[in-house]
Amino acid sequence: MSPELIQFKKQHELGEILSLTFIFLRQNYKAAGKIFIKIVGPAFLLLIAAATYYAWSSIGTSFFSTSGIEGSDFLLSFGLMMLAYMLYVSTMTGTVYHIILSYINNQGEIISSEVTAGMKADFGKLLLLTLISWILIFAGMILFIIPGIYLFVPLSLTTAILVFRREGVMESISQAFRLIKENWWMTFATLLCIGIIVYLISLVFQLPFIIYIFFRAFTVASEGSAADPAEMLGTGYVILNIFTSTIQYLIYSITPIGVAFVYFNLNEKQNFTGTYESIQNLGNNN
Repeated sequence: MSPELIQFKKQHELGEILSLTFIFLRQNYKAAGKIFIKIVGPAFLLLIAAATYYAWSSIGTSFFSTSGIEGSDFLLSFGLMMLAYMLYVSTMTGTVYHIILSYINNQGEIISSEVTAGMKADFGKLLLLTLISWILIFAGMILFIIPGIYLFVPLSLTTAILVFRREGVMESISQAFRLIKENWWMTFATLLCIGIIVYLISLVFQLPFIIYIFFRAFTVASEGSAADPAEMLGTGYVILNIFTSTIQYLIYSITPIGVAFVYFNLNEKQNFTGTYESIQNLGNNN
């Protein structure tokens, strides 16, 4: 028996959004996973390579000691990792939204060719939208943090608007601010709950890394060599850091599913799109 079709285009309470996020993941992880690996895989591998380079370069260096060759390597590795992360986030979120769009358009079936075609058409816009959103949030954070938090809420919906409404970059940003009007606090609370749940899941996989850091710090301190950061961290730090980062990047892909439900919930509150489509479908069936 096929699973019950999940209705995205309707209003959902916070608890429903959280539960439906994991129901959708459980029902579609096989079909969606194959598409995800195909499209997001190259960007994911590039991110892991950049994160590995950064982990090696960061041993014994920091932003506050960026002098000489080691400092240059650290800044270069950090810049490459951020670029790779932006590429991964753009590709991953866009792919997840196109998977959901295909699911909606085909009554529960996810068609790989549709997702691939959609990503080819939207890739440039997704990358530009992610860059603009990051710049705006960063600028807002500099201005006493609160503006950055305020901007984060609408800007977190821009990619969903671009994919689901087929809007341009600037139109997606302006539509996002209109969408959260009078619903900012509710949207913020929902996004916060999604973020906390995803973080707690990823925290489970960070435990070996945290235990290792405490163990190495205790061991090195007892040996009297704590002044050397490279001695305290070592190869084990890099390996565990890459392992936990890999899991975290994959777990983060849960977030756009929840954000998609948030978007459709807000869209339904304002535009009743799903209600009108249901009425139209009833009329066509009769």
